[in-house]
Amino acid sequence: MSTPEVSPAVNFIRHIIDQDLETAKYEGRVVTRFPPEPNGYLHIGHAKSICLNFGLAAAYGGACHLRFDDTNPIKEEDEYVEAIKADVRWLGFDWGANLFYASDYFEKLYQYAVALINKGKAYVCSLSAEEIREHRGTLTEPGKDSPYRNRSVEENLALFEKMRRGEFADGAHVLRAKIDMASPNLNLRDPVMYRILTAHHHRTGDKWCIYPMYDFAHGQSDSIERITHSICTLEFEDHRPLYDWFIRELGIYAPQQIEFARLNLTYTVMSKRKLLELVGEKHVSGWDDPRMPTLTGMRRRGYSPAAIRNFCERIGVGKSDSLIDMSVLEDCVREDLNEVAPRALAVLQPLKVVIENYPEGQVEYFEAANHPQKPEMGSRQVPFSREIYIERDDFMEDPPKKFFRLAPGREVRLRFAYFVRCDEVVKDANGEVVELRCSYDPETRGGSAPDGRKVKGTIHWVSAAHALPAEVRLYDRLFTVPNPGSKQSDYREQLNPESLVKLSGCRVEPGLAEAAVGEPRQFERLGYFCADRDSAPEALVFNRTVTLRDSWAKQEQG
Repeated sequence: MSTPEVSPAVNFIRHIIDQDLETAKYEGRVVTRFPPEPNGYLHIGHAKSICLNFGLAAAYGGACHLRFDDTNPIKEEDEYVEAIKADVRWLGFDWGANLFYASDYFEKLYQYAVALINKGKAYVCSLSAEEIREHRGTLTEPGKDSPYRNRSVEENLALFEKMRRGEFADGAHVLRAKIDMASPNLNLRDPVMYRILTAHHHRTGDKWCIYPMYDFAHGQSDSIERITHSICTLEFEDHRPLYDWFIRELGIYAPQQIEFARLNLTYTVMSKRKLLELVGEKHVSGWDDPRMPTLTGMRRRGYSPAAIRNFCERIGVGKSDSLIDMSVLEDCVREDLNEVAPRALAVLQPLKVVIENYPEGQVEYFEAANHPQKPEMGSRQVPFSREIYIERDDFMEDPPKKFFRLAPGREVRLRFAYFVRCDEVVKDANGEVVELRCSYDPETRGGSAPDGRKVKGTIHWVSAAHALPAEVRLYDRLFTVPNPGSKQSDYREQLNPESLVKLSGCRVEPGLAEAAVGEPRQFERLGYFCADRDSAPEALVFNRTVTLRDSWAKQEQG
């Protein structure tokens, strides 16, 4: 698989790399990494990091490592490992032979910790987690030394070895770096390096009962893999002095940590905790619910990898956090699907039309282009008969002045077919319109009248005898406000009750029976859709990927 070009634009990270190449800081090498923790599914924010790291490596002829930060066995599973691999591949990237796990380095990291103990730079602390927090101090007050801070090297080595052998209960001891409890940077106030966790690890099994903390494992893993530029999000900026401290004290190869602004997107949440709550509390159907910001959810909804890569490129790489409007992502999806999605006819809220002067039993076929601007995409034959369905919204009994669709005594053009005129409206006992009786002009086949008369409206339709029943799921934004959970409100109270509307009894043209799962279609005049994984030939299900236009813009302006 070739790596797509995704980050050609100049940004501050590329300036840093260019300078490093000029000075031969890393001997002309560029090696980046994407290091997810396998404790959940990737979301659109991770896509920005994936595109950035793999894109930079490709731009400079280097390599990007996929490394799983699997240092917390309580939360990590093989399911997430495989899902992350699938998402990275789906986005269009290939790590080749550069697949690694932090657990590959557990023995090496243990030896690094022993080296710091021998230097007097690490000690075993027997305070509880709560006591460690109490000793840590605040942003305005220095911390207090642990009473165990001055244990001898020999005692620390012995205790640390016993921790490894499983001789202590979880929480009995931790290994801490000995730095500065008065540092203005709280990350340098003797941070925890190792904790005891008696838990089964998805790769190492029960071999280990002590596990390194992220801040200790991450930089050393970068060093072991000889990463040149360790690119992470802004929340790790305050951790960089600690990243550098460990490497400097160990005297090992030193990568360069660079921070960039993470992706924040309106009308959704990116917090893994909140996403877990949405799934666990069944506000959504699962991690792949098409309303979720997860890549698996977006894939199921019908978003394309190209659209997501284009979005990541469009928003750029900056040094200040910002909130990107969902409409930017949706525009990228529309732009891509407009180019690649074949067209189709579908009626979501059918209203029956009987063309009374059309011969009974007759069927004819109209040639319909699969894409109006791309003849190379071919065409299909659309059946037409005496009874058809149109959208209920395309008829009004008493229309306003600028309503140009069907109404009593009014003529419209049927897409690909004829002019039809509404002659009679049939209602049920409740006064609801249930059928229209119309007449057609056989001279208008193909959509134009020989006498030159014009109609202002063109509507879509399907043949009642040939159309297939389908369920259509109309997905919309998951929340009703741009920044859910802000201002101390519960984000769950801001869920959009209209984020999923299921329409049964829809009718689609017969060719859609062959639509593969995830394959895009533009339902003419309605939006972009794809067949869901729940779809079957005898029970078609389509997801709305995105509307044809931004339906939220007017609401926000109002």
